[in-house]
Amino acid sequence: MEVKARAPGKIILAGEHAVVHGSTAVAACIDLYTYVSLRFPADSDDDDTLKLVLKDMELNFSWSVTRIKATLSHLGSPFPSTPTTCSMEVIKSIAVLVDEQNIPEAKIGLSSGATAFLWLYTSIIGFKPATVVVTSDLPLGAGLGSSAAFCVSLTAALLGSLNSVHLDKNHQGWLTYGESDLDLLNKWAFEGEKIIHGKPSGLDNTVSTYGNIIKFRSGNMTCIKSNMPLKMLITNTKVGRNTRALVAGVSERSMRHPDAMSSVFNAVDSISKELSTIIESPTPDDLSITEKEERLEELMEMNQGLLQCMGVSHSSIETVLRTTLKFKLASKLTGAGGGGCALTLLPTLLSATVVEKVTTELETCGFQCLIAGIGGTGVEVCFGGLS
Repeated sequence: MEVKARAPGKIILAGEHAVVHGSTAVAACIDLYTYVSLRFPADSDDDDTLKLVLKDMELNFSWSVTRIKATLSHLGSPFPSTPTTCSMEVIKSIAVLVDEQNIPEAKIGLSSGATAFLWLYTSIIGFKPATVVVTSDLPLGAGLGSSAAFCVSLTAALLGSLNSVHLDKNHQGWLTYGESDLDLLNKWAFEGEKIIHGKPSGLDNTVSTYGNIIKFRSGNMTCIKSNMPLKMLITNTKVGRNTRALVAGVSERSMRHPDAMSSVFNAVDSISKELSTIIESPTPDDLSITEKEERLEELMEMNQGLLQCMGVSHSSIETVLRTTLKFKLASKLTGAGGGGCALTLLPTLLSATVVEKVTTELETCGFQCLIAGIGGTGVEVCFGGLS
């Protein structure tokens, strides 16, 4: 049997950094996906191997199921309906299995993903041979939620192979999970994210699971439905950044200038709320769409200005801003800043020629350009029938 799943990445439309200080932020899924294929061998194959193939990274992991069972025997039977945090003791045991794979030094950062994989697989499926193949549209470590998309798509494939979830396995094409199953899936994916990131907010996996656009503040998340088509040019500067250091830098600036930074955070809060209101409001005609896009562009520019006040922009981001401004397009950084990715709104009436010109100029700077629709469906699963 083969199960396939796909889960989208995410962007922050407004409110990054300020959300840590009580402001509202808005995140959305993008139609760039991580794909997982799960295949179990036939009983006649006499296969005792669990394989994880990361195609884009050209990495193949292979473990004897007997070896995994001996190392993690204390886990007992699988517990797919009970999302559970992986203890430090178990993480250390799994780390031994991962270390045995001799991951190249240049790719050692993927070891936490392999650890999350083994925890999710053994917890949901148990000690059973299989081959799991992962591919992705998302660049790693660029702030587009690649690790969450991995955890969500993996969990969707694992749960989809069980009889306990409510899915029509005879259906041809992509299927969405019901609400109760999505909640279970999201909780398991969050446990995988915790292994990879330590203390994630849960936002990335929630956006990847449920899709659409999510407004969040102080831990409370509200799903909102877009009433207008949105398309973004996502520019990956390929500049690495230290998220923890950037967050700490904003906090330190806030302590030095509490009144000024409070005003900055309040302004970001207003921008996020207005942006979500515009996206949710009905759009009866093309003129209304154009007017709404112009308002969104202004809000993006204001948000970027406030992010510069927080000290989290970067010369690479400023290069993107200058380049897109030449084409009268509005841009802002998305995520932690200090490099990473920038968003550029692509208006509905913008010609393909202009899009080609701006992407060509950005790619000449050494950047990677991706074009994505915003606010679509979340995780989906299918049972064969797709190439």
